[in-house]
Amino acid sequence: MTTRAQHTSSFAALGRLLRYARGYRRQIIAATTCSIINKLFDIAPEILIGVAIDVVVNQEESFVAGLGFETAQEQITILAVLTFFIWAGESLFEYLFQILWRNLAQRLQSDLRQDAYEHAQRLDMSFFEANSSGQLVATMNDDVNQLERFLDGGANAMIQVAVTVVAVGAVFFVLSPLIALLAFTPIPLIIWGAFYFQRKASPLYADVREKVGDLSSRLANNLGGIATIKSFTAEQREAKRLKDASEAYVDANRRAIRISSAFIPVIRMAILAGFLATFTVGGMMALEGSLNVGAYGVLVFLTQRLLWPLTGLAEVIDLFERAMASTRRILDLLAEPVNVRDDAGKSLEQPVRGKVSFNQVSFRYAGSGAGIQDITLSVPAGNTLALVGATGSGKSTLIKLLLRFYDPSHGDIRIDGQPIREVSLKSLRDAIGLVSQDVYLFEGSIRDNLAYGKPDASEEEIMEAARTAEAWSFIEGLPQGLDTPVGERGIRLSGGQRQRLSLARALLKNPPILVLDEATSAVDNETEAAIQRSLKRIGHNRTVIMIAHRLSTIVDADTIAVVENGRIVEEGDHDSLIRNNGAYAAQWRVQTGQA
Repeated sequence: MTTRAQHTSSFAALGRLLRYARGYRRQIIAATTCSIINKLFDIAPEILIGVAIDVVVNQEESFVAGLGFETAQEQITILAVLTFFIWAGESLFEYLFQILWRNLAQRLQSDLRQDAYEHAQRLDMSFFEANSSGQLVATMNDDVNQLERFLDGGANAMIQVAVTVVAVGAVFFVLSPLIALLAFTPIPLIIWGAFYFQRKASPLYADVREKVGDLSSRLANNLGGIATIKSFTAEQREAKRLKDASEAYVDANRRAIRISSAFIPVIRMAILAGFLATFTVGGMMALEGSLNVGAYGVLVFLTQRLLWPLTGLAEVIDLFERAMASTRRILDLLAEPVNVRDDAGKSLEQPVRGKVSFNQVSFRYAGSGAGIQDITLSVPAGNTLALVGATGSGKSTLIKLLLRFYDPSHGDIRIDGQPIREVSLKSLRDAIGLVSQDVYLFEGSIRDNLAYGKPDASEEEIMEAARTAEAWSFIEGLPQGLDTPVGERGIRLSGGQRQRLSLARALLKNPPILVLDEATSAVDNETEAAIQRSLKRIGHNRTVIMIAHRLSTIVDADTIAVVENGRIVEEGDHDSLIRNNGAYAAQWRVQTGQA
């Protein structure tokens, strides 16, 4: 993602942003129009100053006198009235462009973040395995905010610099083409310098955004693993790692700042040359009488109005480059392809009985090459299938394929005879309740977490699911009961309590297919026994697929499949596999102390 971004120009990123924001075309046009009118009003007072000087010097022969205002007093009065309306107009349109640009910034950043998040939710699990959560959070939060800062002020500044050059240039060429040429001589150098520094700064700011993501990842990982850090007394080591990541961010910024800071001194000298040319040549022409004194005043004032704002190009370009580096990351995230498509409009035929079949299913992970090969399995509706085997043998891969976190490279998976690729993801996943070893509880109350899969569940339904999972006994013993906060990732609860809540959460969905991915491997004997009792109650009329390392938990399974190196090497019930005296029997003897 970042490599492609570094080789995309900032103006290409701006083009991509404008295409994304085409729904905001009216707001962009309105904001731009207000910025232009505001700037035209802003440069008008300098012209009026020159006209006023002309009135004072030439009186009845001044430019304003030619408009029908004969006395100098009338001319000054009309100039005062014009000045009032110009300042009022400038203030009005400044208010309008501020409102329009800032509201656009807020609306666009909100939509970008929402679209990026919703797109990320549709991405395959392989994307999340290849990209750190810290980088993604930095993209959706810090990068979006960086773009918002540019739209708040930078966009208006760029437009107004362009308007200044065009409008002031037009006045210059009307009053004195020679001085106009002299005043505009530095502008090509200034623009060349701007593009030169832009090209130099672009990859540097892309690196800055990358370092922000690295820093966010380090912070997220360390705060999430604070218990491990403390248990290994690794605080100093992790503080050093964070400092290294922070210093890398500082260094990346320092390199970018060094380039952007060099812009102003170079441009100042070019501006000085243009101003001196106008000041001296125009002054000589006024002394000779070939240039009106008022016009000379206008030219001197407008030269500063023309050239000095260009020093702000450094700041504007700095803001622009940061924003475009962020824009590339956001739009690159939005451009990430979704391989597991949710194009099917059909739902699983109701009621779902729960028959699951894997038909010559093969799959390999892109990074490691691990996976499964030619798996064929069938689980009748209401039966229990147990998958056993060494870590990395392919058991969890079967579950991921069943849930369509990935799609197999060969073969298909069916529920009640329907290929799961031909039904919507919602219909598929609504039919499956997953209880994994790594329980994730969201920050909130126990009630919120239990009702996560069924937000409209009644109090009675929640309590019944908790009782079935043997979680109610500890819930009612808590001071706040169901309203007890669980903390981030459920940190306020024990591992066994979290596991029972996870089972209750899955049961509340009342899914026809229940999947337990090593759900009892990390719990104490009491919790394991409780979960086993629960399974005996809930396994009736429900298809259960279990992954287990403790063979004692699956002896009652209708079918046990032994997986080795991505293939099924044995299949049968507990008694037949013991009689077969193969891999399962050998593992059973080891776990029961008979080896």
